[in-house]
Amino acid sequence: MTPRPGIFLTARQQSSRAALYCRGGPLLRRTSAWQKASAGSGSDNTAGVSPSWGGIFDVESKRAELTRLESKMGDADFWNEQQRAQAVVQEVKALRNWVEPYDALAGKIAASAELDELLEMEPDDEMSRELDQDTDTIEEQLETFRLRTLLQEPDDFRDAQVEISAGAGGTEAQDWAQMLMRMYERWAQRKGYGLEVLDVSEGEEAGIKGAVLEIHGMYAFGFLKAESGVHRLVRISPFDSQARRHTSFASVFVYPVVDDTINIEIRDEDLRIDVYRASGAGGQHVNKTSSAVRITHIPTGVVAASQSERSQHKNKATAMKMLKNRLYNIELQKQLEKKAEIDSAKSDVSFGSQIRSYVFQPYTMVNDHRTELKIPDVQKVMDGAIDPFIEAWLTRGSNGKDAS
Repeated sequence: MTPRPGIFLTARQQSSRAALYCRGGPLLRRTSAWQKASAGSGSDNTAGVSPSWGGIFDVESKRAELTRLESKMGDADFWNEQQRAQAVVQEVKALRNWVEPYDALAGKIAASAELDELLEMEPDDEMSRELDQDTDTIEEQLETFRLRTLLQEPDDFRDAQVEISAGAGGTEAQDWAQMLMRMYERWAQRKGYGLEVLDVSEGEEAGIKGAVLEIHGMYAFGFLKAESGVHRLVRISPFDSQARRHTSFASVFVYPVVDDTINIEIRDEDLRIDVYRASGAGGQHVNKTSSAVRITHIPTGVVAASQSERSQHKNKATAMKMLKNRLYNIELQKQLEKKAEIDSAKSDVSFGSQIRSYVFQPYTMVNDHRTELKIPDVQKVMDGAIDPFIEAWLTRGSNGKDAS
């Protein structure tokens, strides 16, 4: 890119700006393609943006359907049939999760384009640097939108509950489970998602025996469902005085978070509720009251437990929420299996059938065994950069292969 008169651009800035704003750059080519797609679909122009480039995402048809359903929700007899009404509410929520972020992104692109034109006439170093940062953000958000076109399942838009469990191997496996927990926390931060730790069971010496995270954000479940399975670690153990190489395992399972619009019927007589003292690191952290709660759903044998709060009442509410998520997921899996759309979930989370290996020594490599995608920078992956694996898994499924 030719620098503007009176302004010095670094090589990185030139490359970034050229990629996004110069004639023929990827962003311009992408928006042109969207304009053609919109024109082909006969969609109207979006207010404040010259010809709508959302056709490739079918946003205008989603907008029209959203308007129709919102009007329907205003009918006096809308709530007469609860089940149908709840289905409409879910569809409205899903459509808003497309239309509203799209409009926000369209506004960012329009504002950045206007700023770029202004800087052509009146160069300004500080504003130019801000524009470079904005273009990086826009490019990431465009990529997120592209990935979302691969998320077509009814529950993909939901929040995600991530359950991590250490495998056999004592302290080494428990440390590995904690490393995975941090990886998903960093991924959520990168995405701008909210994060809540519902439960953590501390290891005896280091690490964790298990943890349950709840990640709040649009399509969190759709993205993270790719992470369900067994994760394998190979490294020289810092807990081995002889510095030998160890192999450890931890399982990850991801559930869609059930909200109040989905009715999961749980009868009181089907529950067994146990209370006990919460475990911890010892000393002043030891809970001297029976605040931890374990709830067992007797018909299915599903167990949910929480000990993260000091209040027994809060732990019971958290455990009940976790139980509902798991029971909902069980019913969902049954439906999918009947349609022959997925394999048994057991094969995904059983030890010996790992989905991904993380090798720290003697070389560094993260290898996804389902897609054969390999990334040498293991530290970057452990810092939350798992989107390439998620994208490969989703793309594999969209190409007609079983991504389950």
